[in-house]
Amino acid sequence: MCARRFLTIIFVLTLLFVAGAFAIYQWGGRVLIREAVPKGHFEAAEAGGGPDYTQLDSWLCHPTVFGPDKSIQDIDDPCRWQPPQEVPYDLKRYSQTFYIHPTTYLERDRWNAPLHGDQQTEFRNDLFAQTQASAFYGSGQVWAPRYRQAAYGAFLLRSEDAEKALDFAYQDVSAAFDEFLKENPQGPIILAGHSQGALHLERLLQEKVAGTPLSKRIVAAYVVGWPISTTSDLQALGLPPCRAPDQSGCILSWMTFGDPANPNFIFDQWTKTKGFNGGDRKQVDTLCVNPVTGTQNGVAQKGVGGMIVPSADLRTPTVSYDAVLAHCDKGLLILDGPLPALGPYVLPGNNYHAYDYALFWGAIRRDAERRLGAWQR
Repeated sequence: MCARRFLTIIFVLTLLFVAGAFAIYQWGGRVLIREAVPKGHFEAAEAGGGPDYTQLDSWLCHPTVFGPDKSIQDIDDPCRWQPPQEVPYDLKRYSQTFYIHPTTYLERDRWNAPLHGDQQTEFRNDLFAQTQASAFYGSGQVWAPRYRQAAYGAFLLRSEDAEKALDFAYQDVSAAFDEFLKENPQGPIILAGHSQGALHLERLLQEKVAGTPLSKRIVAAYVVGWPISTTSDLQALGLPPCRAPDQSGCILSWMTFGDPANPNFIFDQWTKTKGFNGGDRKQVDTLCVNPVTGTQNGVAQKGVGGMIVPSADLRTPTVSYDAVLAHCDKGLLILDGPLPALGPYVLPGNNYHAYDYALFWGAIRRDAERRLGAWQR
């Protein structure tokens, strides 16, 4: 019984992390799809009431939830998490980060999650905000909207229901971004997302940033855990890739694997689709910006400490300051040296998708601070 329960947990968690990475491209067998896809057809009403982003309870993280007079230890905001050994940040910072969390809703009862989910969904929201968005708190305040995300099963097949679920989720993200811009009419902006969040971030870049004055305010966009074709997608996003560590107004993207890497279950389907400009997508054209070096197709000769190490209960992570090295190869970010022991959530093919941010938390924090300095100069 215990063994069966353990396998069920691993199956669900695997679906969670894979779901956020590959949009609505079908993979796997009919059994997987039958066990994962939401029941019935898409109905917007089933997701419940929509968000009002002028209200604080529509935000997972928001700068005004807690006053600046409170210490770091008193702030119950996952985006403001810091390792206990870190010196508390000076709260006088200059950028505003808009962060979109990945898929955290595992149920099959509807195609889109309600704005305020069950206890486990809320826990996963906090977990990802803590281990991902907190990297940007060193550069400024972090805004993270709650949104009626597409359920993980919406990513396992092509269907009208799946399309509607993703569009429905994006409409919330878009509305949150509009309120974010209303509250921050000037100054530098960092954009960040992972998995489903990165998918929505790509669309935000296309629709609200590319070719607009807003593009001049972007410090960097971290579109992580989602393939971007440099030949068929990138131009439509309106920003160049980050080719230098002190460059601002650019895009970082990576998908983390151990060696030997087997990404076939990603690219077998992704390469069959057309890019934003109608061109072909190929693995070798996938954007890889190394978060350790801050450069496109970079090879890290010297590591940056700050890897988040999960605890057994996933509630009290710590930070390791051992150097993490990686290099870009054929569109993937490949870990160098002994592979870190991070628990059972590494996917088949040595896919470290769940740890795309956590492995490089310290490097991402320094990268964002460095690019903010470049933007200000």
